[in-house]
Amino acid sequence: MKKYLLAAGAAVTAAAAAAALAAPATAAPSPAAPVTASVPAPSAAEVSAPAPAPAVRTVRQGLRVDAGGGYTLWLTREGKHWTGPDGFEQFRSVVDGNLDLTRPALSHQGEGTFHSGIYGGPEAPGRVDVTDAEGRVTRATLLQLPGRPGWGVWYAHTAPSDRDVSVAFHARDGRLLVELPAMDF
Repeated sequence: MKKYLLAAGAAVTAAAAAAALAAPATAAPSPAAPVTASVPAPSAAEVSAPAPAPAVRTVRQGLRVDAGGGYTLWLTREGKHWTGPDGFEQFRSVVDGNLDLTRPALSHQGEGTFHSGIYGGPEAPGRVDVTDAEGRVTRATLLQLPGRPGWGVWYAHTAPSDRDVSVAFHARDGRLLVELPAMDF
């Protein structure tokens, strides 16, 4: 069954990094000498993990990407193209006016356990999550053309389910930009 939906809608401080790099090296204690000094552990503020880089793969126009399960995707300036195991070519336009890319936008095309769509808008993309009826979250793979044209394509494979999935598009800083709720067809 094919489904098509559309919606619009902790950095590391330089001082902590410099301090860690500038710390003097110490020799290992000899086996006979007891260790009397302890080095305090850095605080959570000093060792906060950097925000993960967005998992967006930039691909050249027309490059066919193997999305697994017999699916192939490619992007052109006009939009998203894909084929499934049946070999039938499909297309979703980004230039026909159906997506308002001046604000966060998200589309969803579902074919069984394969889900894909277009994300876009003025925000730098962070991630797209697909959540099934059982609450399992699958992080989608993101593709875009060079030069960040304001849109890209996402795809993911989920576990089989008799019910639909919800899809959420997040900004690079983690904020939810737009969500497509699961729909019963």
